[in-house]
Amino acid sequence: MDTIAKRLEAIRSELLPGVSLVAVSKTKPVEMIQEAYEAGQRVFGENRAQEMAAKFSALPTDIEWHMIGHLQTNKVKYIAPFVSLIHSVDSESLLEAIQKEAQKNNRVISCLIQVYIATEESKHGFLPEQVLPLLEAPSRNRFPNVAIQGLMGMASFTEDDQLIRREFSGLSKLYREVKASSGLPLPILSMGMSGDYRIAMEEGSNMVRIGSSIFGSRS
Repeated sequence: MDTIAKRLEAIRSELLPGVSLVAVSKTKPVEMIQEAYEAGQRVFGENRAQEMAAKFSALPTDIEWHMIGHLQTNKVKYIAPFVSLIHSVDSESLLEAIQKEAQKNNRVISCLIQVYIATEESKHGFLPEQVLPLLEAPSRNRFPNVAIQGLMGMASFTEDDQLIRREFSGLSKLYREVKASSGLPLPILSMGMSGDYRIAMEEGSNMVRIGSSIFGSRS
């Protein structure tokens, strides 16, 4: 029988050394997340703040919750007390909102800068040339309660593997450059989802976000 535990095991066996897995549990019921938890998964990704807050209350406390979807500034307050990592920081106004809510909760919140690498207008993110200035003082000093841990990007939704590879390769190059120039540790490069995580790992991703290959297609 094909179970969540078996799918998780199959995906883990494919991950390259040093690559961590975010199980994307958005829209999935707590029972399915619990099943993945019992199979050893501890990191889950959600794309709606209120849904994440409800699941946080209902599930084991040692789960690491990652916000992977577009986050509105007025929704930060719902997840600020507990979120482990926000992947989708795509504007300075969002950084300001995270700083404000992190300070209120007496926390430092870890974040990734989302970089716009796709050909679709529906995607969000900073332009590549905006990333380094954001990470340098004095800009960085405005956000003492935000810890930038690296970069995130989403490739175009396409069957063209060469285009996907070019987009991931470009972000990987930017990541290395920004890491060298900023002097920050920046341990995380988050690229790759169910359809393209193998390419992403080949291009240097060390964190992949996989949902449908674990939990089945979204309803």
